[in-house]
Amino acid sequence: MKFESMADFIGMGGHGLYVWLAYGIALAILLFNVVQPLRQTRQLLNQQARLVRREKGLS
Repeated sequence: MKFESMADFIGMGGHGLYVWLAYGIALAILLFNVVQPLRQTRQLLNQQARLVRREKGLS
């Protein structure tokens, strides 16, 4: 595809809002799929570290 200007590219022939919104939602979902498991892993590791510290304190 060839666009005459950057504004034409962003406008996408009158469908720009839909196109860029779709790209934005897809990017948000992809980021969520990367960030959420990392957060859960960190939370699990912190929980396990607290458990180990608590068990060492009881011994």
